[in-house]
Amino acid sequence: MLDVLSGHLRAVQSSHRGRMLAVRGRRQVGKSTVVERFVDAAETPYAFVTGVYQAPAVKQLEDATRAMGESRHPVPDLELLTQTPATSWREWFSRLGLAARSGPVIAVLDEFPWLVGGDRTLEGELQAAWDRSLERLPVLLILVGSDVAMMDSLASHGRPLFGRVSPLVIPALDPGEVADALPGRSAVEVFDASLVTGGYPRLVLDLAASGLSADDYVRRALRDAYSPLVTTGRLTLDAEFPEPQTAYRVLSAIGSSDTANPGFTDVVGAIADPGERQSTQVAITRALATLTGTKAMIEKELPAWAPPSSKLRRYRVTDPYLRFWFRYVERYIDPISRGRADLAIDAFDRDWTSWRGQSIEPIVRHSLQCLALHDPRLAGVETVLPWWNRSNVEIDVVAATRAGTPLVGTIKWRTGGPVTSAEVNQLRQQRTNVPHAEEALVAAISPSGEAVGADVTFSADELLAAW
Repeated sequence: MLDVLSGHLRAVQSSHRGRMLAVRGRRQVGKSTVVERFVDAAETPYAFVTGVYQAPAVKQLEDATRAMGESRHPVPDLELLTQTPATSWREWFSRLGLAARSGPVIAVLDEFPWLVGGDRTLEGELQAAWDRSLERLPVLLILVGSDVAMMDSLASHGRPLFGRVSPLVIPALDPGEVADALPGRSAVEVFDASLVTGGYPRLVLDLAASGLSADDYVRRALRDAYSPLVTTGRLTLDAEFPEPQTAYRVLSAIGSSDTANPGFTDVVGAIADPGERQSTQVAITRALATLTGTKAMIEKELPAWAPPSSKLRRYRVTDPYLRFWFRYVERYIDPISRGRADLAIDAFDRDWTSWRGQSIEPIVRHSLQCLALHDPRLAGVETVLPWWNRSNVEIDVVAATRAGTPLVGTIKWRTGGPVTSAEVNQLRQQRTNVPHAEEALVAAISPSGEAVGADVTFSADELLAAW
C-alpha cells in the first residue's frame, strides 16, 4: 500500500497536477498508520488533519490550521498561513493552494466523515476548491475514513466529488503478510492467527509479542476485559452501529451461529419473537440488504453455477476476526468483566477445533484462487466456490472455468492423519451432483496435504505460498 501511495505522489510531482484519493477500510485496520508512515517518509511538506467526532466546525478548522505546522515536514510559508485559524473550509483550501505554489504538498483529512459531520458544506467546498485551483496544483489530497459506506459513496454519481476522487481500499493483512509478522511460525499456525486476528495489525502485533500459539493467545486474552482481542470488536462495531438496531442483531446472529453459514430461515429463527415472525422477516430482509450492500459486512453465498436469483443463499460474516468475536467474545463480555473468563475459555476450548475447520474454508478457497494464477493443477480456473443443494449434499471446493468444473475438493482441516480413502470416495460419488463435474479431478486439502486415493492434494504450506 505504501508503494501505491508513493506512485500517486510521484505522478503529482511529475505532472504538477493534483490528485485526490478516498482511502477507506474498517476501523482498527491500520489506515491512519499506513498514511502517516507514508507522509513521514515522503520528505514532502504535508498537513495531517484528524477529524474529531461531533466537534463543531470551529474546532475542526482550528485543528486543521494548526496541523499545517505540526508535521515533520511543515508546509511552506507556515507563519503566514497559520497566523490565525481559518474561518471556513474554503479559506483553509485556499491556504493549501498557496502552499502548493512553492512545490508539491500532501494534505491528509483523516476521519473525513467526522469532519463532514461538523460542517455539511465541506464536500461542496472541497469540490469548488478542487475545480477552481487545487486540481491544477501539485497537491496530493488524501481523504481517510472508517465509515465504509460514506467513503465508498464519495465517488458515486450525484455527489460533489464524483469524477474527481480515486477510491483506495486498505484491507486487513492477508495470510502472507501475517506470516511476515510471525516469522518462524508454521503455515497452520499462520492460518490460525489469521482466523483469530482477522489480519488486524494491532491484533497480529499483540499475538506476535505474546510469543504464544493462537489458541493460547486467545485463552490469555479472554482473561482480560481490556485486551485488544476483546475490545477491538466493540470499537469496530461502534463505528458502524452507534445505536443498537436490527442490522446489528442480524450480524450478531450470523456471526455467532452454530450453523457454519446460516440461511435466511436460520437467521429468522435466531431473532424472531413468537408471534412476530412476519414483521421480523421484513426487518431482517432490510438489514441483510444493508449488511451485504452498504456496510459490506456480510457476504451472501450461492452455490457454484447457481444463478443470482437462486434461493439457495446463505450468509457469513466477511471479516474473520468479527466472526471470531461474535462467536467467542460478544456473548461473554459481561462474564469476563465479572471475573468469569472461565466461561468464555470453556466455550472456546469446547468447539475451537470444529469452528476452525468451518471458518478456514473461505480462506482456503481464496488461497486456491490465488494459486490458480501459476499452478498448472488449477490451469484456467476462474472461480473457487462451495456447492450445496436442498438435500444437504455439500462440497467444499468447486473450481470452475468458463467451460466446466475441472476439480472438486474436500477440506479436512485437522492435524494428524491423512484425508481418508472413505472421505475421498464419498466426494468422488458426490461430484456427479455438481454441474459439469462428472469427470472432475478429486482434490483433498488438509494441513499436511496427505490423502489416500485423491487425484490432487494441497497442503497448508502450498496454500500459504499462494499469498
